[in-house]
Amino acid sequence: MTRDELQPIIDEVNEKMEQINARYDIVAIKQEITKLQDEMATPDFYSDSKRASTVGKRLRSLEQVLADIEHFNKQVKDLNDLLCVVDDSEYLSMQNEISQEALNTLGSLRELWVGALLSGKYDACNAILTVHSGAGGTEATDWADMLFRMYKRYCERHDFSFNIIDVQEGDTTGIKSAIVEVEGANAYGYLKCEKGVHRLVRISPFDSNARRHTSFASVEVIPVIESEEFEIKDEDLKIDTYRASGAGGQHINKTDSAVRIKHIPTGIVVQCQNERSQIQNKATAMKILTAKLAELKEQEEQKKMADIQGQLKKIEWGSQIRSYVFHPYTMVKDHRTGYETADINSVMDGDIQEFINSYLIKANSKSS
Repeated sequence: MTRDELQPIIDEVNEKMEQINARYDIVAIKQEITKLQDEMATPDFYSDSKRASTVGKRLRSLEQVLADIEHFNKQVKDLNDLLCVVDDSEYLSMQNEISQEALNTLGSLRELWVGALLSGKYDACNAILTVHSGAGGTEATDWADMLFRMYKRYCERHDFSFNIIDVQEGDTTGIKSAIVEVEGANAYGYLKCEKGVHRLVRISPFDSNARRHTSFASVEVIPVIESEEFEIKDEDLKIDTYRASGAGGQHINKTDSAVRIKHIPTGIVVQCQNERSQIQNKATAMKILTAKLAELKEQEEQKKMADIQGQLKKIEWGSQIRSYVFHPYTMVKDHRTGYETADINSVMDGDIQEFINSYLIKANSKSS
């Protein structure tokens, strides 16, 4: 890569570094780190395990952000300094190394910049992700299963834990629905971009006439938050236990370990059957209920604001956020951002970060 070819990359590297430095208040971050460290040093700090866990996570997150910013500021400075002191003859012998360093730095800065856009109230939280198949029988349940695998592979790529809470299998193949808890840094902040209807177009492997089929599945993502933020009254709950179905051996067939909880005021129903005991299933179901109530409250606040601004949009089944086309050509396109790729196999194997990045960048540009 010649100097002229490298210059646009260097320009973007410098621009991204400036944006990141402007986005983060380094002084405020250092002050909060000091405050959290002082809090952790108090004698009774670990007596409240939940508080200790929350503070610890926040501290580690801030320390990582600070370390990344300081590291990349130095790296970008060193790269610019090197280009200033290297003459043309020296550059020719080093162009491959310098070009690769610039590309690697740009890729890392893009990731850091996207991370800087995660400033929502619950972005740092873990997430509960649910996949529902649409109408269409076997074809729809198979599509839901394909999406479920896609998110599992995405989580593996990003070192997120993927803990299955509940799976309702399809009558023939695939799944009717699946609920998982995803744990990792900014899990909700990233996965919230996947909320909505996903559309599949392909030649159905279940159609003996090899006709093209269109299938839909919906993805729901809610943050896992501390239950103390919401008061849930016992009298507002209807709790049922039942015998779990699916894998689990004799235990699952002999005990009513599965739990279904209905929140009477809102009509929200949650359930869990994948844990080994009724107590564990109830705790997990309550976690999901708390998250759904938090999301409902936030939606109500957003609706009020949208009503005031005249911006409320109706979300309907079929108003897909993304299309996955296997035939007559291959393409995955996000209808919110316009981002698309023909590499559908990589997408189905969990390579969806660019779709998430594009959405976060567009959403941020609208709000700024």
